[in-house]
Amino acid sequence: MNKVLLLGAGMVAKPLVEYILNNNIELTIASRTFAKAEKLIGNRSNGKAVSWTTDDLETLEQLVSKHDLVISLLPYAHHVTVAKLCIQYKKNMVTTSYVSPEMKLLDAEARKAGILILNEIGVDPGLDHMTAMRIIDKVKSEGGKIKDFYSLCGALPAPEEANNPFRYKFSWSPRGVLMAGNNNAKYLKNGEIVEIATENLFKKPIQIEFPEVGLMEVYPNRDSLSYIDIYNIKEVENMYRGTFRYPNWCKIMDIMKTLGLISTEIQNFEGKTLKEIVAEKLDVYPKNVKEKVVGRLKLALDGPAIDAIDWLGYFSNDKVTTTEGSTFDITVDLMMKKMMLPDGARDMVIMQHTFLIEKINGQKEVIKARMLDYATADDTSISRTVALPAAIAVKMILDGKIAEKGVQIPISKSIYEPVLNELEKLGITMVEEWGLPETEKL
Repeated sequence: MNKVLLLGAGMVAKPLVEYILNNNIELTIASRTFAKAEKLIGNRSNGKAVSWTTDDLETLEQLVSKHDLVISLLPYAHHVTVAKLCIQYKKNMVTTSYVSPEMKLLDAEARKAGILILNEIGVDPGLDHMTAMRIIDKVKSEGGKIKDFYSLCGALPAPEEANNPFRYKFSWSPRGVLMAGNNNAKYLKNGEIVEIATENLFKKPIQIEFPEVGLMEVYPNRDSLSYIDIYNIKEVENMYRGTFRYPNWCKIMDIMKTLGLISTEIQNFEGKTLKEIVAEKLDVYPKNVKEKVVGRLKLALDGPAIDAIDWLGYFSNDKVTTTEGSTFDITVDLMMKKMMLPDGARDMVIMQHTFLIEKINGQKEVIKARMLDYATADDTSISRTVALPAAIAVKMILDGKIAEKGVQIPISKSIYEPVLNELEKLGITMVEEWGLPETEKL
């Protein structure tokens, strides 16, 4: 029986664990929260839990050496450490995280060791790559060219759960969402590079009507330019990757950034209230700080941004519970207290690709592909769409069905085709529309 080591037992692990155990694979889950790992295993005889923390490198080395494949669901900063041990012991590795520059540097060593380190095999990144490449490869096989490509994705509460001022609840860590909100962005528009500084990230969202969900807004996601080479679409004139949110999210986050409420700068908060922190950012006396924010930023007192910041608690006399840290940390804590998706509530993942293509005869048409995936009775949508692509890839690697070596992402047909086919059997699918008129382009 093949032996797999899973590092981490977090919020997206359950569907992955069940898929692997149900496929007669021996699984060890190593986690600092032993009880959580043990609960995931249940009474299955081919699984076991191990108590482990990331600073225990000696135990990690022993665990890696005794398994055939390692899955890392740890925070991305730990992946390279794990990868180096996988190279040392010639063990394949799977992660759902973006490939870091440090991970890229391990490509030659991984190839020399004869192993595959497969990254970005989740939803975004992951499903976005695979569903895009399925269309791109088909267009190219017919002699066509990709002129525009907009790839948009969002992990959100289902519409009935979007009932707080942010219209957002977290089915995973708020920290990752807020970290992404501090990124810069780059994309290609009409052949010209557009660079967006972090302070402007939320200022000009795109408005898009998503079927069955309604009006959504989209802000740019990181560096879209790198995907021109990754997807081998050098002829493209518009290349944009973006993140879906319900309306007003961008306005709220823009004001929070302006007020310095997601800054990572370390400060001393001893004895301070939440409204005193806001007052310090404006350099005003704390009394009536809400009205002072409204006046300084020229906002409506009953507008969505003020309503959301007030609801979160930043105009209150509540004491800050940490002595030293950042407003980023405080905001994460407040969101974890008030904005986590309740047990049994539905989340959803929506994804849309919009292509403008030029066919071999010079004719242009639009291709749209959409996914709308809701939570099941047993699992959140984000856990299914992140974990199941990785789990399927694990089984394929163990079965010898993936020949690639080195540091890879799932953009080759030999990987994406069987993974997408299996996902469709599990109810996760992207519906494609071909031959649409140019008026349908973004």
